[in-house]
Amino acid sequence: MPTLVEVADSSLMAKALSARAPDFVDLSQKAEGDPELLLGAMDALGSVSPRTRVAASKLLCILSERSPETLYSQFESLSRVLRQERGILKRNAMIALANLAAVDHEKKFDAILDEYLAPISGPNLVESVCALRGAATIAQVKPELAGRITKSILGVENAEYASTAARNLAISHAITTLAELVPLLPDAHSVRLFLRRQAKNPRRITRNKARRFLKKWPASHCPSCAN
Repeated sequence: MPTLVEVADSSLMAKALSARAPDFVDLSQKAEGDPELLLGAMDALGSVSPRTRVAASKLLCILSERSPETLYSQFESLSRVLRQERGILKRNAMIALANLAAVDHEKKFDAILDEYLAPISGPNLVESVCALRGAATIAQVKPELAGRITKSILGVENAEYASTAARNLAISHAITTLAELVPLLPDAHSVRLFLRRQAKNPRRITRNKARRFLKKWPASHCPSCAN
């Protein structure tokens, strides 16, 4: 991750990001065509100013949506943010990395996938939900990883969160992600078993979601799920 720098000595990009209301669209457009500005945004992640750090992470999220191929050169740096940070910086790095999966021609995601999905095992519910949402994005563009992703998601029912209620909420988000993964799986039997268990979840919204999913994907539509 970039080392801490004093905002007064940092790049023009960091100074722009330190403003009270940065123009993220304009800054992302400029960063697309200027490698120096892109590096300035990355460096700003290490600013001593919390406002600048958060603004930089938001800008990189926007850039990952607008021009993932531009940001792909910073994949390793974003991976370090994922590893070293917490809170909004980590979550924004997770969002940006998921968007970069679409242009991951070097298969860099294969090496960090387990680390990316680790929050699903708890204890931070917000980070877990972010990982689950990112997992759906990744699987759609990298279907060869769908099996590994599904295995991690199914572990959510044994995850350790602050409370049972938090885990049941995470399970609800997991079901939403699994709905997008099932068409990518050659064998969805483990998913069906998971859904059967969650159809009895004490949280009403979670168990109803599991029941709706089971109706949507009956065994007749999934030969491997027949038993």
